[in-house]
Amino acid sequence: MTNVELIGGVSAIAIILGIVQMARTLGLKEKYAPLLTVALGLLASIGYQFYSQQAWYEAVIGGLVIGLSAIGLYTGTRETVEAFRKAD
Repeated sequence: MTNVELIGGVSAIAIILGIVQMARTLGLKEKYAPLLTVALGLLASIGYQFYSQQAWYEAVIGGLVIGLSAIGLYTGTRETVEAFRKAD
């Protein structure tokens, strides 16, 4: 994995989170947010695959990793905020 792929993957997580939050403000139900993050991760990685020398199966695995990382960051942050609200 090159530095460009690593930086692109990390920034894709933040971009995906922003898109999911925007979709939630436009009416996306909470239960569909994880599905949207995985779908966007796959789309981003497969789209990047067309511009690189990456095999399609590597792009799918990378997309799943990006999408699942975004889910973890999303739910982890949400749970932490809820825990602090309950503590007050």
